[in-house]
Amino acid sequence: MNRQVQAVVMLLLGGAIVKASTSDMYLRYVKAGLRPFLIVAGLLLIAAAVMTLWYELRGAAGPAPADGSPGHHDHDHDADPGHRDAQGHEQEQEHGQEQEHGQEQEQGHGHGDDGHGHHEPQVGWLLILPVLALLLIGPPALGAYAAGQAGSVLTAQNSASDFPALPAGDPARLTLLDYASRAVFDQGKTFTGRTIELTGFVTEGPDGRPLLARIVLACCAADGRPVKVGLDGTFPTTVPVNTWVTVVGTYDPKTGKDPVNGAAVPYLQVTSWHQIPLPDQQYE
Repeated sequence: MNRQVQAVVMLLLGGAIVKASTSDMYLRYVKAGLRPFLIVAGLLLIAAAVMTLWYELRGAAGPAPADGSPGHHDHDHDADPGHRDAQGHEQEQEHGQEQEHGQEQEQGHGHGDDGHGHHEPQVGWLLILPVLALLLIGPPALGAYAAGQAGSVLTAQNSASDFPALPAGDPARLTLLDYASRAVFDQGKTFTGRTIELTGFVTEGPDGRPLLARIVLACCAADGRPVKVGLDGTFPTTVPVNTWVTVVGTYDPKTGKDPVNGAAVPYLQVTSWHQIPLPDQQYE
């Protein structure tokens, strides 16, 4: 892969990042607050690629050096034919020696390197894979499978000594992490007399019953971990996994354990629910 090809790959990668960052696609990979940084990074890659291409193409189209042009020495010695003939004879001898030396070097490379020339590393072609993924494939966000393979993010680090009052409105709209933290570490004290609304995707629990889950990001999808809430009450067991739903209910003191890491799994007593379209921002 020469520099021109490297620049083209970098240009495509930068363009793919900018394209994803100016739409909702980037939300499948990173948190919403990282959009400005992605746009700047993509623009820098595009600028670096354009400058590299300009430099390489300008160098390829530049004029050849004039020192080795034919007739350079003839002009200096037109008045002395004898000197010119002697100099020409010396140049022929030097040219013959250079040819012999070049043949020896070629033979040496042929035997010493087992016939293999020097090649640039081909690993750079792997950069095309994320470009194709961004431009053509568009993989979905992490869902039920990832939630089933990873332990709940709900740990003692999520606890707080004093939880604020619930937001206004009936029902009170909470994130899954906020509800789970209040239910486990505050024993649901702030839920007294309140109805709760939660949104997430359906995943299957260890007992085969449905759980409501959401992937929580610290930075990007690579460090995403799920938060899970059990569903009791009127929620049916026949809803397919990865179905996005909004549930309304009340605090349930029942808790379970995540089989992956043993973290607590709180429950919600569901009174109503409905299916929703796939949201643009699927992570918390």
